[in-house]
Amino acid sequence: MVILSAERPIRGTVDLPGDKSISHRAAIMAALASGETQIQGYAPGTDAQATLNCLMALGVGVSSAASGISIRGSSLSGLKPPDGHLNCMNSGTTMRLLSGVLAAQRFPSVLTGDSSLRSRPMARIVEPLTKMGARVCAEGDSNTAPLAFFPPKEHRLRGLDCYRLPVASAQVKSCILLAALFADGATSVVEPVLTRDHIVWSARDF
Repeated sequence: MVILSAERPIRGTVDLPGDKSISHRAAIMAALASGETQIQGYAPGTDAQATLNCLMALGVGVSSAASGISIRGSSLSGLKPPDGHLNCMNSGTTMRLLSGVLAAQRFPSVLTGDSSLRSRPMARIVEPLTKMGARVCAEGDSNTAPLAFFPPKEHRLRGLDCYRLPVASAQVKSCILLAALFADGATSVVEPVLTRDHIVWSARDF
């Protein structure tokens, strides 16, 4: 048996990397807010960057800041039509969350990604968004991306009361709750199993 003992306590500071799931949601909420938001510890990597790239293509100001990024929000009514398709790369979170935002806009848009992302099922978000009055079309085979969005016929989405998720999914829940920001009436989501509540906490911060 070997027993190790330290002569003095270990002291120091550890900087943890940013959480990817929270980073996506914080960036989108900041983009929909009015004014400038500083996000420290934004997650590195291509997935979180894909969300920033799409937001910039929608007219949101994104720049580097001390220890993080700065996002100048466009408000709920200030997003701009993109010049081309929005490339989510390999980020399913980017595609599913931004779908809730784009479903409510008064301009058409298309979300696409790499071959892997274009093979993932998107019916789980198309169904509830359609129930809210969105006009969204999964252009790939078997309800897969690219996802094309057109302005809602009634110009605004409708609230979705007590929507029951067929499968527990934090991404689908976040998509619906983001769409609810633009909808008339209340929206509530019932989960078969409790999932992460990142979008709720991000909204509280704003």
